[in-house]
Amino acid sequence: MVILTLLEPQQKTSLKQWCFESSSVIRIGRSGDNDVVLSDSLVSRHHLELRQVNSAKNNHVASWEVFSKGTNGTFLDGKLVLQCLLPDNSLLQLAQGGPILQFQLQKIPNTLMRSPEGGKSFKNTLANSAYTCNHAGNSPHNLFCIHCGQPLSVQHKIRQYQVLRTLGQGGMGTTYLAWDGTGLMEKKPQLLVLKQMNAEMAKIAKAQELFEREAHTLKSLDHSGIPKYYDFFVVGGKKYLAMELIHGQDLEKRVYASGPVTPSQAIAWMIQTCDILEYLHSQNPPLIHRDIKPANLMVRNHNNHVVVLDFGAVKEIGTTPGTRIGAEGYCAPEQERGQPLTQSDLYAIGPTLIFLLTGENPFKFYRHRGQSSRFDVVNIPTISPQLREVIECVTQQLPRDRYQSAKELAVALAACQG
Repeated sequence: MVILTLLEPQQKTSLKQWCFESSSVIRIGRSGDNDVVLSDSLVSRHHLELRQVNSAKNNHVASWEVFSKGTNGTFLDGKLVLQCLLPDNSLLQLAQGGPILQFQLQKIPNTLMRSPEGGKSFKNTLANSAYTCNHAGNSPHNLFCIHCGQPLSVQHKIRQYQVLRTLGQGGMGTTYLAWDGTGLMEKKPQLLVLKQMNAEMAKIAKAQELFEREAHTLKSLDHSGIPKYYDFFVVGGKKYLAMELIHGQDLEKRVYASGPVTPSQAIAWMIQTCDILEYLHSQNPPLIHRDIKPANLMVRNHNNHVVVLDFGAVKEIGTTPGTRIGAEGYCAPEQERGQPLTQSDLYAIGPTLIFLLTGENPFKFYRHRGQSSRFDVVNIPTISPQLREVIECVTQQLPRDRYQSAKELAVALAACQG
């Protein structure tokens, strides 16, 4: 039997598994007609094939070869290959920076090859509980069993969601990594994020409003730079939001861990952020995020693209002035007064760039001069005069003096890359 395990790129933990006990050819790619479908832009429609080349009948273990067809290449244990034998426990990466699959051969015990009636397959025997997996031989970091594909440790269950571990706890509630084995949400079993509002916050009307607003907003949006909405429900008086799991790291943690980034990388990420903001601002009525900052900008591992997080603060333009929301140093003056505009989201791009290029809180560079205030970045060596002009323009005190759209700001940023 062949077991293919999709691995998380950084920790190499199991994300999803496929088991093939009788196939002689396994097709992998982005197209829906493959045996293993990987919806990643780096993966070709029909990226590679695994073919059984001979069978060792004594132990029911076959030899396999990999045939690469992908335009971006296939890497076997880090080496580019076109066709070669596939060792047990090897790693296949579909394109540089693409998804990683672990290839494993599993010996099927003779007693499980056929049922006593002689007609049922290994899969049917498992389904009829003739075999119980003891999860032996798994790495302590694995989420799923390499033999049966089931979760190794389930903390508890909420509706059809199996909670595997706690991702974080904050004032609003708890965020879990959960497994939807039923596939009810996306028509396939998958890992996802399950956010639970805590009991104390549920007593606060404003907190409930923000939590429900995030669910309502995500449900109405469809953009690759925004987490997908899956589900919103109430169990035992507690509210839950199920949403897409983004495999990556937010820009705040990334910079604190690895230091400032290059100007070209910082500008590229901010251009991607502008594209997402343009989408939000083009809704009818326009949506203002109100909390753009490095901690709310996640970068996907597989393609290095930005995803905007935390839609609890999103507000429709033109609605009644509300509570002041925004992080110090990133918040525009009019937003401080509870009167955010689309240009308020653009303002936050300036201090975000300062943080990415210095690793320091942008408020450190904020200067008060008479009746006006501004960011003084003239002595930051990685900020060119052209990029300094962009930062100064987008952080003007009056919204009318800034770039008027995310698209206009993206064009100005792109000119700084030349």
